[in-house]
Parts: sequence; C-alpha cells; structure tokens
Amino acid sequence: MIAPPIEIVSSLELRRQDMQLRFDVAREATDRNRLGQFATPNPLAIEIARLALETMGEASQGLRFADPSIGTGSFYSALLQVAGLAHVRSAVGVELDPELCALANELWSPLGLRVIRSDFTRLLESAGSGERPNLILANPPYVRHHHLGREEKARLRSLVRRELGVEVSGLSGLYVYFLLLATAWMEEQGVAAWLIPSEFMDVNYGAPLKEFLLSRTTLLRVHRFDPREVQFGDALVSSVVILFRKEPPPTAHEVHFTFGGSLRSPGMREQVGLTCLRSSRKWTEFPRAIGRATPAASGAVLGDFFQVQRGIATGANKFFILTRERAAQLALPSQHLKPILPSPRNLKVDVVEADTDGNPLLDPQLLLVDCDLPEDTVRAKWPAMWEYFQTPGALDAKARYLSANRSPWYRQERRAPAPYLCTYMGRGSDQKRPLRFIWNRSRAIGTNLYLMLYPKPVLASLMGRDPGCEAEAFRLLLEVTGHELRSEGRVYGGGLHKIEPSELARISADAFLSRWPELGAACARQGELFADPESLTGT
Repeated sequence: MIAPPIEIVSSLELRRQDMQLRFDVAREATDRNRLGQFATPNPLAIEIARLALETMGEASQGLRFADPSIGTGSFYSALLQVAGLAHVRSAVGVELDPELCALANELWSPLGLRVIRSDFTRLLESAGSGERPNLILANPPYVRHHHLGREEKARLRSLVRRELGVEVSGLSGLYVYFLLLATAWMEEQGVAAWLIPSEFMDVNYGAPLKEFLLSRTTLLRVHRFDPREVQFGDALVSSVVILFRKEPPPTAHEVHFTFGGSLRSPGMREQVGLTCLRSSRKWTEFPRAIGRATPAASGAVLGDFFQVQRGIATGANKFFILTRERAAQLALPSQHLKPILPSPRNLKVDVVEADTDGNPLLDPQLLLVDCDLPEDTVRAKWPAMWEYFQTPGALDAKARYLSANRSPWYRQERRAPAPYLCTYMGRGSDQKRPLRFIWNRSRAIGTNLYLMLYPKPVLASLMGRDPGCEAEAFRLLLEVTGHELRSEGRVYGGGLHKIEPSELARISADAFLSRWPELGAACARQGELFADPESLTGT
C-alpha cells in the first residue's frame, strides 16, 4: 500500500475527533462510565506512540501494531502521524462496541487497520494468539470490578491463570486483565505502552500486576500524571503510562519514574531499582522528590495507639438519618435513635462539643434510626416507628443492597462513639491537608465518610488518669502533615484524596512517643508497639 500524505491522516484524525465527540454526546455518561469508554486525547496518544517507537529503535521499521480496545482508533491515528504507514506491516484493533467498531473500520480500514468486533479476552480465549504483535498501544476499558459479574470475574481469572500463571485479585478492574492477557499475546521483546488508572500502584490488589511487571517484563518507564490535571474530561481517573518490553529484566535494571508535566517534559524524575520497587508498598512514592513524608524514626505508627475503623454505612442515609425535629414529628421512640454527625462538608467545626446528655451541640442535630427488634415486636410496641417503616422511603431503603442483607433490615452496624475522627476523602495540595481530624466530645457516631479512631488500652489508660491528655492527643493528630496523609492515602483524578483505615494507621506516631515516652515501654510490654496495621479490624 502506498503511504498516504500526512495531510490525509490529519484530515482523518479530525474526522475521528468529530465522530468521537458525537458518540460521547449521544451516550449516557453513566453507561460510558460503566463500560469504561474514555477515548485517549490525540496529543497524548501521539506522545505515547512516539515514546514507544523511540524505545523500539530499529524494530520500528517493521511494526505489527495491535490495540485490544481500539475505540475510534486514537492510537492507530497517532501511530500513523508519528511513524507513517510505510513502517506498518500489519495492524489489528479489537472493539466490543458495534458503533465504535463501525467508526474505526470506516476511518482506518482503508489505511491497513483490520478491525475485529469482539471482546478481546474472549477472542484470545477462543481463537488462540494468531500473528503476534510487536507493538501494543492501548487505553483499555476502565471497568471497575463491581461492574463485572461473578461468572465473568471467574472466567477472566481462570484465563489469566492458564495463560500466565498469575493469580489476579477479584477486586481488579478490567484493565488489569487486558494488560496481562495482551502481554501474553504479544511477541517476545515486543514493546507495549499502556494508559491505565494509577490505582494499582498503591492498592493490595495491584500487587500481582506490579510483580508481573517487575519479573516478567523489563519495565522501562512509569509516568504518573498530576491528579489535578485529569487526562479525560469526563472521568475522574488518575492516570499513568506504563512502558515495557516483553522480556525478563537485567539484574541491575532501574525503572525511570516520572511525575507531572508531560511524557516529554515531566516535572520530576527518578531512577528506581527493582529491589527498591519490590520492597515498596506504594509506587506513587516515586519519584520521591514529590515530597514523600520521612518514615517514622521510631517505627511507631498511629495504629499502635489507635484502633482505626470506618464509620457506619446505613445504605440509605435519607431514610435512616433524620433531624431531631423530624424524628419528634414522627413520634419515633428515643430508645431507637442515636446521635450521628453530619457529613464532613456540613460539619463546620473541628471540635464537637456536647450538652449534658452527650448530644452534639450542632444545628441541626441528626439522629440515626437503629433498631434490632423483630418486625412483630416493633409493630406491637412502637406503632409510630412501624408506620414509618411502611412509607415509600422505607420500601426504597429496604430494597437496597445493605438493608436487604441485614436482619432485620433496619438494624445498623455497631459502633461506639469515637473521641477522634478523620474524614475519609477530601482535597488539598502542598501544605494544605486534604483530610481533617475531628475531636468528638459528644456521644455521636459517624457515617462511613469518617474514619473513627479509638484509643488503644495504653493510650486510653493515660487519658483516664489525666483528662488533659485528650486535648493533647488531638493537638498531636493536627500535626500530621498534608504530605503524610497524601503519601499514605491514594489520589484520584481531579485531586480527590482518600485514605483507608489501614493507611491512616500507618502514619508516623513519633510525636506521640516524643510527648509521652512512657507509651513506648508500656506498649512494648503489652506487645502492641510496631504492630502490623494490616491486622487492625475494620481495615
């Protein structure tokens, strides 16, 4: 085939962008989110293609290109713009969506792209490998694990196990299976560049993928985009580009980690050895110039002094959480109402004071409906509550997942009031903390938008002997820096930070030992100091 002038490719790319925009507008955002359909912007696709071709060197003169989720063909367009058609020996794109498949075929089949309408994972499973590509450029569907059915997860996990001998966690998104299976398909020493969510770098279920990249490929480049600069305008996903060659790594190999800016001009960079990466729980700490907090000098962490647990998940806050005034109007029995804190955005204070009954001095005061009595007992003893349980709002709440799996459906999780809380998610950069600590002096509990910190026996005993220690402990929690919270937590597109109980429990507690040196000896005697935070309940 005669190579087309670059003007033709550019014209086709403009058509592709117009088609993509029309497709995006016509589809419901919720449907595209569920299916993980987020197209790669052309400038980014060009950067990725150029990086991969530079890595291939002379091998780029005979390209066998593949994209297992071709969409409208953003990566093939980028490849033609960077390399030209003359160097493309073969090209194949797989796409499940029939409309996207038709668009890609209309645009690029005249320029050598063979478009296959299929689920890539099933195509690989049923038809074998066929001709193996030596270049894969891909932005796989970002389908979260909870959108994958149980049978589909079992099939995918079995397929990866058969093809690669890798055990994938059931919490993995579809992109993990795509990357692993496409790597099994590609030619030895082939090069791949993937644009995927960065979440695997920090979470436990990302461990198999990280180990695969370190042991079965030569991982060359990991570029993490600044989460505040979302790569997809309609998906709050923090993204990373992974570049590797399909061959085991040299013994002394180092991986080039970059952060921020662009692939060509990153804001920060660092070469990291394989040994260091294998021992690191979180890859987002690299490059370390980002401002990763210094590890605890003593080894003590908050989990040594606090039990950290998520707040309750009601499953239907609008039904189960009422203002005190509304509960009184409904004549709901006080025995089955508990004070509960408002959401963090509505909690304007960092110290929640209480009245003589322990109710938070907040306006409005909120109450949680919580009853574990059988329905027959409620109907006979508390007719007003039974009437509330028959309202349309109750029918909706009862049908929801959490309620449907409780007995009785209106019973809540057990939580004692926690003296300290930390917000579960928030935003903040540089010195601003993305998350807040709350000193709760009331008997209110919190929803799952909070993490609840319960002092362990040694710290609780100290507070019992000296009530002033409660205020001092809160002051020490406020010394936790934004860098520490960001480095232990995780970040999503748009700069949204989240932290799980086990992650909060890993933050340094050096300040507590500096203030109360006796805590170290007391904890050591009870075997608590330097405990594994993963063992904490509620994590």
